[in-house]
Amino acid sequence: MTDRAPQPVDRQLPTEESRDLLALVREIAQREIRPRAAEEEDSGRFPREIFTLLSEAGLLGLPYDGAFGGGEQPYEVYLQVLEELAAARLTVGLGVSVHSLACHGLAGYGTKEQQGAHLPAMLGGGLLGAYCLSEPAAGSDAASLTTKAVRDGDDWLITGTKAWITHGGVADFYTVLARTGAAGPKGITAFLVPGDAQGLTAAVPEKKMGMKGSPTAQLHFDGVRVPDARRIGEEGQGFTIALAALDAGRLGIAACAIGVAQAALDEAVTYALDRKQFGHPIADFQGLRFMLADMATKIEAGRALYLAAARLRDAGKPFSRQAAMAKLFCTDAAMAVTTDAVQILGGYGYTADFPVERLMREAKVLQIVEGTNQIQRMVIARHLAGPETR
Repeated sequence: MTDRAPQPVDRQLPTEESRDLLALVREIAQREIRPRAAEEEDSGRFPREIFTLLSEAGLLGLPYDGAFGGGEQPYEVYLQVLEELAAARLTVGLGVSVHSLACHGLAGYGTKEQQGAHLPAMLGGGLLGAYCLSEPAAGSDAASLTTKAVRDGDDWLITGTKAWITHGGVADFYTVLARTGAAGPKGITAFLVPGDAQGLTAAVPEKKMGMKGSPTAQLHFDGVRVPDARRIGEEGQGFTIALAALDAGRLGIAACAIGVAQAALDEAVTYALDRKQFGHPIADFQGLRFMLADMATKIEAGRALYLAAARLRDAGKPFSRQAAMAKLFCTDAAMAVTTDAVQILGGYGYTADFPVERLMREAKVLQIVEGTNQIQRMVIARHLAGPETR
């Protein structure tokens, strides 16, 4: 593997504060995250100490209210932080995105009392969160979830199984969507569940093709008692809360995807300049130069798309369609770019001596999480042509 550090992305940031913030993130990424990424991903080690460091640096609550410990940064800035972290190690970038997703419900729909009691620790107190929507039989069709929450006096008893939970078993808190009413989206309510709640257990983490350092596990709720004071929003409002969180979360996935793609391009360019065949650097050959040009173009287009959606969100305008487009395009671009990076490195690209094979494996999951890319196409089409009539 080359020892050359990638050149920083030339970013258009809105303030001097945000430029300083990105410089801090790059420093942490290059010093603390990138050097250990390959070894720790290979061994499946979850870097909890990195998330503690990011929390101490104020990087786990960037898009949230400063009154509760957040960074009050616009999404335009927050997403570029995610991109930098994901370029260094996707386990970290995606982990920060998932943590932010887990905070979204309370920050957006909780009462002032709830926010004051919980958000400071969630945003800057060293805690790590997870988001529990999917189930073994309710993935893309999340409205059909069956995990139940039943009233018991001033408490709720939650019973059921959640699946594909990033940080499952290591999170300090979980935002959980459970059925409190009739079938369908209107019968779902959101809860904030402590990670050490009695009756809550995690299964053995899934064995994945990539992101081996990020635990993904089923969670089992066996009559987990949660006070009504930890219910987020109104009864039956949970699915609305979940969809709002997913719109924001899809932008996080898009930014992470561009980070992975950028890392792959950086490796491919460095290798093409260093590797000589027929007496010349392979970067001199037109066929390869065109591949690099196409890779760079996909990355720039994806970055522009997710930033345009972020600016809509920052302006308080609807951005659901643009979020779906960004998630779709950026993750497909990441898959294409990382695959081309492996091809450029040839046989070396297929070995673990270089990071591009890991980046290609990691890019694949981004086309699946937070709504598959087929679901994104459905979302976009509904904005264009309305709901399906069948």
